[in-house]
Amino acid sequence: MIEVSQLTKRFEEHVAVDAVSFSIQPGEITGYLGPNGAGKSTTVRMLTGMLRPDSGRVSVCGFDMADQPLEVKRRIGYVPESAEMYPTLTANEYLSLVSELHDLNRAAARERIGDLLEAFGIAAAANRQIGQLSKGMRQKVLLTSALIHNPKVLLLDEPLNGLDVNSVLTFRRILEGLAGRGTTILYCSHILDVVERLCQRVIVIDAGKVIADSPTRELVEQSKEGTLEAVFRSLTKHTEDDPEVGAFLSALDDPGSTPAGNSLLP
Repeated sequence: MIEVSQLTKRFEEHVAVDAVSFSIQPGEITGYLGPNGAGKSTTVRMLTGMLRPDSGRVSVCGFDMADQPLEVKRRIGYVPESAEMYPTLTANEYLSLVSELHDLNRAAARERIGDLLEAFGIAAAANRQIGQLSKGMRQKVLLTSALIHNPKVLLLDEPLNGLDVNSVLTFRRILEGLAGRGTTILYCSHILDVVERLCQRVIVIDAGKVIADSPTRELVEQSKEGTLEAVFRSLTKHTEDDPEVGAFLSALDDPGSTPAGNSLLP
């Protein structure tokens, strides 16, 4: 489980995360949503121990991140929004390295790697260098690296980047299966329709503060449209009647907006 209490992080004068508190129970998939710059990724990095909070407390599976960071890291799987992997290693070599770092039995790790790569449809690319793989294939290797040690807690920051439709469905089934076995999952994403179908609960953060924390169904029922997207727009004060968009489109229609001799057409 995850316990976060009064978590705060500043970057000079900017408060990125402002006294955020929540708890997520075993078997729960919780969406963590917010506009760009709201503090989502900063929160997740503090949960992983990559960033030290200025104040507040993080506990994972009963272990305090400040006092027992290695115990916490043994129990989490993390998919960052963007990740750098070793481009000259093959997918198999990279995943074998990850399994060694988690001190997994080698035979069991090889079997698990093979099963996951097969599930994601990239078993045939297992011996290709990561630098030669497509974006979507690299993302599948990254997802495999987060799952390989069967973590008690999954921290996912935009995990569907680059995935095709079939792989998205496969990953959803994996997450639902893991949650059914008691895995705690924090899921950050801008793909709200996936969050609506997958997450039983949603936390919305804006300007570093939690502005909503409710079961997904209750939030959706608050909107006339009956969608999580409508609730999100309302909570973050964004409407479809956006004057900046209208001004931009009007400027495109203005014949004087394109300087003479600088046409975009040949």
